[in-house]
Amino acid sequence: MSKIFSTYRGLPRGMYFVFLAQIINRFGDFVRPFLALFLTKNLGFTNSEAGAAVMVVTLATIPGAFLGAKLSDQLGRKKSYFLFQGSAGLMIFLCAFINIPTVLVVLLTLSAFFNGGVRPMISAIMTDILPPEKRQSGFSLSYLGINVGVAAGPIVAGFLFNNYLKFLFIGDALTTAIAIVLVVVFIDIPPKEDAHMASSLEQHEEGSFWSAVKSRPYLMIFLGLNVLYAFSYAQSSFALPLALDKLYGDFGPRNFGFLMSVNAVTCVTMTMLTTHATRRMKPINVMVLGGIAEMLGFGMIAFIDTMPLFFVSTFIWTIGEILVSINYGVYLSNRSPNNFRARFNALSTLSWALGALIGTYFIGLYMDAVGVKAVWPLVAVVSGVGALGMYILGRVEERKVRESKVS
Repeated sequence: MSKIFSTYRGLPRGMYFVFLAQIINRFGDFVRPFLALFLTKNLGFTNSEAGAAVMVVTLATIPGAFLGAKLSDQLGRKKSYFLFQGSAGLMIFLCAFINIPTVLVVLLTLSAFFNGGVRPMISAIMTDILPPEKRQSGFSLSYLGINVGVAAGPIVAGFLFNNYLKFLFIGDALTTAIAIVLVVVFIDIPPKEDAHMASSLEQHEEGSFWSAVKSRPYLMIFLGLNVLYAFSYAQSSFALPLALDKLYGDFGPRNFGFLMSVNAVTCVTMTMLTTHATRRMKPINVMVLGGIAEMLGFGMIAFIDTMPLFFVSTFIWTIGEILVSINYGVYLSNRSPNNFRARFNALSTLSWALGALIGTYFIGLYMDAVGVKAVWPLVAVVSGVGALGMYILGRVEERKVRESKVS
């Protein structure tokens, strides 16, 4: 056990404050899990209106990610983080005192916009402060912090939603303020010229952001394959509850809640173990294993109809989630020039959002046409194609490295 915990020893001091900030921020993410319920139950939105509002709020994170990332690269990490995270918290805080539905939706959309900008900033901060050989451990620790917060936060949020709705927003804003203090005050970010680098791909690059992107075709292929992974993973919150509803009727939502508990517990308990087990593997190879796990976990749903087997399925695809979530950020960071680092991380936000949007819209149409049971073989194929693509990409990159050494 001590060897497993040693995975997180020896990280830069700032990384432990990122970990704390992630726990507090995600623990206090009270509004997002209950957004659809808030819109329908408290504001009187219809299901279709709530769905449209949630889609707008979700889409707002994409331009937010790119604007926040650009400011982070040009203005500096801490100043940009303070501006965007503070603005997101302020919008949520104002929601506690507003009763006009349209204004509330605007404030929630603005909060999502600013929160979207925060994510690539945090990834860039971690890359700045972590030596290349510590990046997998650092990204794993951040992911663990996120899941510790997510595992506990909804319990408090549910209590506040039912009893003290105003404090749902105030509590969200308060935890945001604490996270800002932890990041801005306690994390030391080295100058760009002193930042750690895994390869020449991280060196300062002249020209525009898009010219830097075009000069990294393998990275673009990676992001395209990542869309396939996001497409598959989106079914854990879209097709899966619908499948359980079809199979169990009124007990479907309860059983889906059980599976989400399995997901949360697996994320918290298995992140250290999987990171330790794969610590000597290249990130792209770990991504292959993650895709295979998602293929098996989601694919077996086509053949099962008992809850114990659904628990097994959820455990398997959650292992895939862990492996992918930790390593795609490491792979991306190792190939991002330090003057465009946050903007490259914004591309990952875009690839995940595209995969999730395509996954929900297309699978909705597909489900209506052929039924929910037919979803899972398709999801397994998509995950498998993604894993195969990652494997081929890894082999091509290895061959390129060998050829460059020979020449």
